[in-house]
Amino acid sequence: MLMRTDPFRELDRLSQQLMGPGTWSKPSAMPMDAYREGDEYVVALDLPGVTSDAIDIDVERNMLTVKAERRPSARAEDVQMELSERPLGVFSRQLVLADTLDTEHIQADYDAGVLTLRIPIAERAKPRKISIGVGSGHKEISG
Repeated sequence: MLMRTDPFRELDRLSQQLMGPGTWSKPSAMPMDAYREGDEYVVALDLPGVTSDAIDIDVERNMLTVKAERRPSARAEDVQMELSERPLGVFSRQLVLADTLDTEHIQADYDAGVLTLRIPIAERAKPRKISIGVGSGHKEISG
């Protein structure tokens, strides 16, 4: 049998039990990191124990929604659970994406329980040089 003494972990477990598992109408949050890497934004979401077919990614206009469901593992009938801390149910995260991101070319990879989304910066939003032309009626200023 396993024994624990961390009182804060026990409070977290109790609050999770009281609130119940996430459902499609009331999902639980999932931890996330977001950062810029070169010409793209990277969003990494922790989804350990979730199969790739249980992950749903949608983009509507500039709203990115990720939903995932962690289902209970199959157990034999004679198994008696001693400790259950891994949350089951539905997890969701919504992100409002800037207009400067190219939502048509989002890439998603899932490896080792981490869903990684790569969102490229739109060409129109990248810095660029603008040349100055000297035409009729315009005078060049020299100094």
